[in-house]
Amino acid sequence: MKYVPDATADRRFESDNTVDRVGVDGLLSELDEYAVEQALQLKEKHGGDDVEVTALCVGPERAVDAVRKALQMGVDKGVHVVDDAIAGSDAVATSLVLAKAISKIGEAGPVDLVVCGMASTDAAMSVVPAMLAERLGLPQVTLASVIETQGDQIRVKRDNEASTEVIGARFPIVLSVTDQSGEARYPSFKGIMAAKKKPLETLSLGDLGVDAGQVGLAAAWTQVEETTERPPRTAGEIVKDEDGSGAVALVDFLASKKFI
Repeated sequence: MKYVPDATADRRFESDNTVDRVGVDGLLSELDEYAVEQALQLKEKHGGDDVEVTALCVGPERAVDAVRKALQMGVDKGVHVVDDAIAGSDAVATSLVLAKAISKIGEAGPVDLVVCGMASTDAAMSVVPAMLAERLGLPQVTLASVIETQGDQIRVKRDNEASTEVIGARFPIVLSVTDQSGEARYPSFKGIMAAKKKPLETLSLGDLGVDAGQVGLAAAWTQVEETTERPPRTAGEIVKDEDGSGAVALVDFLASKKFI
């Protein structure tokens, strides 16, 4: 799961052109809520108390709020990786930290399924699930809109512009789900109270055996070189039809903007 700046807040960049994740309000990425929901549905369908769902998040101290939200939704356990050296990491470094954390979680028992959202609502790159699969040595089944399971097998539907694909695989796998996979549940009062007693572990890079030189802005494969503020919104153009030429004027305007 990812802790992202609230889209309704005053989002901004730091002086080094990285996204400010400390000085603005943040929350659990909406697209990752769908991943939490699908993980919980699989637990309810296939295991109940025999299946444990762990919410994993990498981010600053305030990112623990994203983990708490998942616990309130029904997740059994939370893991928050926080380390100052991680700030400025790109997808490559983030996937490294996540993979190491998943491997550490797996020390307590095998990880059968890693569920991700289709993308983050800030960077929207959609590449971390594939990178995770490569680092973990697992098959990837991505962008699933419908998920069906039977035993150790999973079958998903993936929609694209021209067709719908049906893909099957066996656990363990890395799975990413879209916002069409099912509406995420809201935390109930009971869930909010129960979340306070659930385990929430905090890990550092040292706990994961990751060298600080492998992460952060200095190790990033990509970098934002420049940012500019969005220009102020200008007044719209009003097309009048006083002499019967309004339709022509409207068509000309739409054509000039390449809408038609």
